[in-house]
Amino acid sequence: MLLDRIDSPSDLKKLSVGELPQLAQEIRQFLIEQLSSTGGHLAPNLGVVELTLAMHYLYNSPSDKFIFDVGHQAYVHKMLTGRMDRFHTLRQKDGLCGFVKRTESEHDVWEAGHSSTSLSAAIGMALARDLKGETNKVLAVIGDGALTGGMALEALNHIGHEKRKLTVVLNDNEMSIAPNVGALHNYLGKVRSDKTYRKAKEELEWLLRKIPAVGGKLAKTAERVKDGFKYLVVPGMLFEEFGLKYFGPVDGHDIEKLLDTFRQADKVDGPVLIHVLTVKGKGYSPAEADSLKWHGITPYKIESGQVVKPVGPPMYTEVFGNSLIELAERDERIVAITPAMPAGSGLIPFAKRFPDRMFDVGIAEQHAATMSAALALEGLKPVFAVYSTFLQRAYDQVVHDICRHNANVIFAIDRAGLVGPDGETHQGVYDIAFLRHVPNLVLMMPKDENELRRMMKTAVDYNDGPIAVRYARINGLGVPMDEHPQPIPIGKWETVREGDYATVLAVGPMVQVAEEAAELLKREGIGVRVVNARFIKPLDEEMLLSMAQMNQPMLVLEETAIAGGLGSAILEFYAQRQIHHLSISLMGVPDRFVEHASIKEQRAETGLTAEHVAQELRAKAVRVRQKAT
Repeated sequence: MLLDRIDSPSDLKKLSVGELPQLAQEIRQFLIEQLSSTGGHLAPNLGVVELTLAMHYLYNSPSDKFIFDVGHQAYVHKMLTGRMDRFHTLRQKDGLCGFVKRTESEHDVWEAGHSSTSLSAAIGMALARDLKGETNKVLAVIGDGALTGGMALEALNHIGHEKRKLTVVLNDNEMSIAPNVGALHNYLGKVRSDKTYRKAKEELEWLLRKIPAVGGKLAKTAERVKDGFKYLVVPGMLFEEFGLKYFGPVDGHDIEKLLDTFRQADKVDGPVLIHVLTVKGKGYSPAEADSLKWHGITPYKIESGQVVKPVGPPMYTEVFGNSLIELAERDERIVAITPAMPAGSGLIPFAKRFPDRMFDVGIAEQHAATMSAALALEGLKPVFAVYSTFLQRAYDQVVHDICRHNANVIFAIDRAGLVGPDGETHQGVYDIAFLRHVPNLVLMMPKDENELRRMMKTAVDYNDGPIAVRYARINGLGVPMDEHPQPIPIGKWETVREGDYATVLAVGPMVQVAEEAAELLKREGIGVRVVNARFIKPLDEEMLLSMAQMNQPMLVLEETAIAGGLGSAILEFYAQRQIHHLSISLMGVPDRFVEHASIKEQRAETGLTAEHVAQELRAKAVRVRQKAT
């Protein structure tokens, strides 16, 4: 096998161009086999095999900088840079990261878990190169979906202004995670499918090559003729208007054509864009047929493509989607907004049931937030469904356009808390800290799937401003579901277990952890009170004042950053009221990025387990008993 001979880009360069298609086939087979046991981002990587091979064959990484927009398309890059023997550890604790990671290899020069950042990084590296007097190449690989992100367009504008030498590789597979939407997508479709342009362009290039090279003047004239023709056939030529020399479209699965196009682009003294057409899931029929499902996949059976799914209660995401449909059946004001995540956010059933009330805006979280504000101000009930980690990208719009207007937007914040194998770029542990201090916002989190249904009803019934419900990327607990969920009084907590030694104020999945810890301590004669602190804002001030009078030691337990979280809010509450006699401990995610592992392993790493909680409470109980004696 050729693949057995590849451990670095220098090994790849020893092969002939004619051997590269066989290597591409072997790489695909390797990925299909490896990911069947680990899971991961299969379809995106099957689509970029030839493209990645061409880049590493022609250029010299890490001297030449390869910047991947969203690092989950870099598995082939990892394989070619000495990490093939670690693929059995992909996305596992202490194993290979599912994204590009600088500490993993010198070939990983830019980390990205969020899209649309590669072009800004590319112009930054090109400017640094020129300022240092170096001559290396800079190549950014960006998908057509990522171009809908405003940051990418901002960078294109600056790249055209600077006119520095760099290469933008537009990996056009007509998909981001879900099918792409918008005017830019439609424009690329026109370029992609215009056979008249492509045929005429090829014929014109053939004709120009037949003209004898009689000095530079004729060559320049010929180039201007070709450019002018291009403008006549494809109106606008958007990228050239931005100041980038356009090459393509080129078949992204034809290595010889890719190499030839890269060589032509290298001759241009300035920024170029190579438009590469690829097939997401290429080489594996189930992934080609349903690249949405196979974008990020759990373990599967290779022969049938059957996904191995654990049996159990539905995930919170599914419960959210079904609850929203039920509520929308009775309230025509409800509309749903997603930034390119209809499947991940559980909105595909809603879109089928209410196609006119579902808006996928593409990878454009800022736009989604502001549009939601406008919908709310016009009397509708917009539900902005977004992952916690992606809500970070719309922070200014949340503050300025939603909360400042006191717009009645409902935030459905998915993947709140630790997220498992996606790791540090996707952890949903910061939204409480960046939302809690913003005026007008109500913030809540359910302890189980039935409470999520009740919170969705609460949010729809609420008319006094923005309201957010955050929920985890886990299965529910299998609790009975109310046929007609009732709203929860705003700001009211509930006591789920009584105890006389200490109180745990827990939120979300940590309520179950607190109950497990209390059960462990019950066997030792230690009674622990557990409170479901389901409203992070506003706090249940009445209960907090009552607990101050009880004078029990308290522990705040949350699967979020300790800094700025629920515990911080409770400490602030008591400090503002000059209540200083209480013993309050905080348990949450420490002040560091938590890397990829299973959620169970991440909780163990951060001390968010029943055993760790019991240990902390045990110490508190001992101190209480010592004082009593």
